[in-house]
Amino acid sequence: MQEQAELYQRRAEILKALAHPTRLWMVDQLAQGEVCVCQFVEAVGVDFSTISKHLAVLKRAGLVEDERRGKQVFYRLRVPCVTGFFRCVDQVLDHPAAAGTCAACTTAKEDCHELA
Repeated sequence: MQEQAELYQRRAEILKALAHPTRLWMVDQLAQGEVCVCQFVEAVGVDFSTISKHLAVLKRAGLVEDERRGKQVFYRLRVPCVTGFFRCVDQVLDHPAAAGTCAACTTAKEDCHELA
């Protein structure tokens, strides 16, 4: 049971790291390939320290890794499959649940194996 609790705690940490619009956008950008911190600063229009804090959150969660090249630091996704989760979220957004049905499969909630 302790192992399971630790797994759920770790999953929650990853989801918390993704739970910010700027970090979600950053992960989307990184899905296209590695990005220099300076490119994020330009694109978002905030200071370097703000971008660095967002990237640190993603790195602590194990979602990104970095590589220093001279004075520049480049980031890339450690696990590109994380963007598959975005597609799942988009499906939920595209198909809101009717009262009493499961958003994932449109089955009556009491019959849905996804909610069990």
